[in-house]
Amino acid sequence: MENSLVKTKGNVLQPSGVASYQKQTLWSSIIGYAMDGLDMMLLSFVLPLIMADFHLTTAQAGGISTITMFGVVIGGTVFGILADHFGRVKVFTWTILIFSLFTGLSALSPSDGVFIAMRFMAGLGLGGEFGIGMTLVSESWPTKLRTKATSWVALGYQAGTLLATLLAGYVSTNFGWRGVFAIGILPAALAWWTRRNLEEPAMWVENRKTVKNNFAIKQLFINKKITLTTIGLVILTSVQNLGYFAIMSWMPTMLASQRHIAISGTMFWTLSTISGMIVGIIVFAWAADKFGRKPAFITFQISAAVIAWIYFRISNPVLLVALGSVLGFFVNGMMGGYGALLSEHYPTEIRSTAENLIFNFGRFVSGFGPLFIGIVALHNSLSAALGMISAIYIVAALAMLFLIPETKGLDLASIKEI
Repeated sequence: MENSLVKTKGNVLQPSGVASYQKQTLWSSIIGYAMDGLDMMLLSFVLPLIMADFHLTTAQAGGISTITMFGVVIGGTVFGILADHFGRVKVFTWTILIFSLFTGLSALSPSDGVFIAMRFMAGLGLGGEFGIGMTLVSESWPTKLRTKATSWVALGYQAGTLLATLLAGYVSTNFGWRGVFAIGILPAALAWWTRRNLEEPAMWVENRKTVKNNFAIKQLFINKKITLTTIGLVILTSVQNLGYFAIMSWMPTMLASQRHIAISGTMFWTLSTISGMIVGIIVFAWAADKFGRKPAFITFQISAAVIAWIYFRISNPVLLVALGSVLGFFVNGMMGGYGALLSEHYPTEIRSTAENLIFNFGRFVSGFGPLFIGIVALHNSLSAALGMISAIYIVAALAMLFLIPETKGLDLASIKEI
């Protein structure tokens, strides 16, 4: 079996290298997280069509994303705990099946109330994808390649948004928003297929022989150091997700309503922005491994604050598209480090819970972002509302500086039971 561990100098078990098992965990996690990006971006693209069909205001439309995030944080918490108890792979498979079913049912919704309920249920499945996939990869890959591997999982989300961009323009034009959600079932089936024969990571299997699972959520606040770290990580993930979802949920609508660009025309902005995000994720992973987690995060957070303040004061559509790549580079480049960062502060027996709970709580907070932007936009322009997010990145930089320890080069198996 290639899913094996070796002893380090400190008598610590860690993955022995990169073999077919490591590659398989990586691909299954990439495809799973791509479904997350696909789903959220499909909603962003067809939101104007849903608003017209169900006669929704901007505030009501923003609430759809908020309800989805309620499902995400609940699903993330529940499935994270289950993954620590019953196995990463087994629960990972459950999440994609739930997501697939309710994404398909969303296309059949006869009213906005039913649609919102289906979005909530799909969110339950989505909630487990990030944390379990990142934990699976973190525990399966060698220490020196951990950030690089988890950054590739983060790139899966961008691949999903690109796929959504290609699908939404053509499918929505010919089959409406319902056709867009119906077609979303196919990639989810691929995600299930990639993990059907995947084994549990040896680190988790070995840990289960010697360590008994405790009530995992309580362990995230077991002492002052861990509590401050957990609070700091929650702040980081909240800012990361709030900024991302506020921008990606409303920018296509802003371009359509304020710049009078057709839904299919927003593809150019999306491609520019996502291209910047992809490059940013790759550069961030390199910087985090070379210079450390704290310097990389703080540099990107301050840069994101500056570019967001400038960007939403631009009115020229050409400049908005061209500089979208710069915005994406700094705002979402940090996603290249979260999988590794979250895994490096908690032991194996609660790692999946920590990854899912902290990141998805951040997504829960971010769910209020589109709603807040929608409410502000009732009395102001969308561009003015979006420009207000600049300050949150300074808050994240302060949290990284004062609350979160440096963990560059840490062997996961050396983190003892809390």
